[in-house]
Amino acid sequence: MKIMKLRPQMSGTGTPEEAPVAKRVKSKGSPLNFRLKLGIVILAIFVLGSFILPFFCPKDPAEQASYLKNLPVTDKHWLGTNSLGQDTFWFLVFAIRNSLQLGILVALFVTVIQTLLGLSAGFIGGWYERIVMVIIDSFITIPLLPILIILGALVRGNTTFLTVGAIIVVFGWAWGARTIRSMALSLREREFVNMARFSGASTFDVLLREIFPYVSSYMVVGFINTILFAINTEATLAVIGLSKVETPTLGSIIFWALNYNALFTGQLLWLIAPIVSSVLLFLGLFLASTGFNERFATRRGVA
Repeated sequence: MKIMKLRPQMSGTGTPEEAPVAKRVKSKGSPLNFRLKLGIVILAIFVLGSFILPFFCPKDPAEQASYLKNLPVTDKHWLGTNSLGQDTFWFLVFAIRNSLQLGILVALFVTVIQTLLGLSAGFIGGWYERIVMVIIDSFITIPLLPILIILGALVRGNTTFLTVGAIIVVFGWAWGARTIRSMALSLREREFVNMARFSGASTFDVLLREIFPYVSSYMVVGFINTILFAINTEATLAVIGLSKVETPTLGSIIFWALNYNALFTGQLLWLIAPIVSSVLLFLGLFLASTGFNERFATRRGVA
């Protein structure tokens, strides 16, 4: 009588877990993918440059008539001066810094709001979930751009840079909250979550220790995407004159260039420089977002 040997993968207990564990250990030490590396490099250049260079700026770049108007490119004015008597290079540096600050600030508030509401609604359920979902769905169905244009027109001339950020936060958190709620709905029925409940862990402990680690990867990607969304939204409002155009941002510099017909007066760098900077910044954010997403997906696939 022959005795058949069971293969490791046919065992339903311990053996199938050995290979994935080895792969998991290996994946944690694996290098960053190309997209993530390139995105981090581009973002590092923008962040370091825009936050360090302002310390060497000789004058307030937003102050008009600081220099002679429409000067060409020189060793003192790397991008020349514009029709307002401002140094284009220094105005661009401060514009990138302010846009990044706005994007990061908005992303922080949006991430906190959507995480708290999404996790709590998905895990607690019941009447609380129904109320939260009504609010989330209401904000999702609101057409964003028309509302922003109306609000911008109402507060035009009296708005501040932080007001623009607050408006973006109010209308920018709903989609992420809905996604996180769906993830919490799936996770709350897992065995390890039920074990934590039966062991006497509080709702806060279960959310923080058992569910939050599983949604943290999505939060990182969502945080980067929110920065991109905030910068893009502010730039759109600024280009049509509904943001704080006196404050240097990537949108306000394009607004002034278009307002003074830079394309037809030969001031091409005044218009091209912020457009190229915006494209490169958005490219860096996009590559970082997709790179993180690819890395997290790879780790989930071998887990």
